[in-house]
Amino acid sequence: QVQLVESGGGLVQAGGSLRLSCVASGGTFRNYDMGWFRQAPGKEREFVAGINWSGTFTYYADSVKGRFTISRDNGKKTVSLQMNSLKAEDTAVYHCAAGSAAWGSHQSGSYGYWGQGTQVTVSS
Repeated sequence: QVQLVESGGGLVQAGGSLRLSCVASGGTFRNYDMGWFRQAPGKEREFVAGINWSGTFTYYADSVKGRFTISRDNGKKTVSLQMNSLKAEDTAVYHCAAGSAAWGSHQSGSYGYWGQGTQVTVSS
């Protein structure tokens, strides 16, 4: 069983940057593909970015492509999301997720483990 804890959220002005981190415990981190999802008030949870178990391959939602970068450090059991050029519409609770065969999927059902989330608020 994998436990995930996110950090790094906060309040930032439009155009600014934030870096989210997610630390894993309780499992073999390198066995899992990792993803970031977000959920804004009144909206469904949506995929943001994903990375395969080795960190070799990454993929992004069209809405964040070119602005966000996902990375992982298997030695430190962490996955990060660097967010640049933030927009008001990026405001949401951001969750990291782990899945044993989730590579390439934008579907939340492909991920079996979830963190509690960290709030990102972008003021315009």
